[in-house]
Amino acid sequence: MTDQSPALRRGRKFDQVLEGARQVFLSTGFEAANMDEVAKASGVSKATLYSYFPDKSQLFINVVQSECARQADKALELIDQSAPPRQVLTNAGNHMVSFLTSEFGQRMFRICVGEADRFPQLGRAFYNNGPLVVRARLCEYLGAARDRGQLHIDDIELAADQFAELCKADLFPRIVFGVGTRFTPAEITRVVDGAVATFMARYGV
Repeated sequence: MTDQSPALRRGRKFDQVLEGARQVFLSTGFEAANMDEVAKASGVSKATLYSYFPDKSQLFINVVQSECARQADKALELIDQSAPPRQVLTNAGNHMVSFLTSEFGQRMFRICVGEADRFPQLGRAFYNNGPLVVRARLCEYLGAARDRGQLHIDDIELAADQFAELCKADLFPRIVFGVGTRFTPAEITRVVDGAVATFMARYGV
């Protein structure tokens, strides 16, 4: 595989195939999944499946791109360029953590890490279509808030990365090491509120 994905033929069952593949990858992982299962879950023939996607890797990348793009679109809606920092950061933080702790987010993270040596494109597809998009929009907001005198930030990109990492506190290590996979609203609120408070203590005016 190369970094450049080949142009794919899209038809009326394209989204149907993506949804079927999403179900299979979530239930079995990348390595164990096969195209027969995807065709069955999608309700299409193998000929139809292969007419859209030449191989499993390309199919997985498109599932990741589609889901991450959907999640990123939701996050972008929450970053109101005119709203005050605490409101925007709280909304963005809640969305980041919601995706991080979701079944899809956890499963995709594990698959991408597990396949990193053989297929580094999988991880790049996940990052480029999700976290990187949200990061860019958050940087845009932080820059605008700084210009309005609401924040005092010298390195916008570093500040955005720091906020994202603050939102992983406690939760992400538990996910990585299998200590916990389900979190209560109170646990999530605790982390997000702490991230916002810490960020504003450092960069608030």
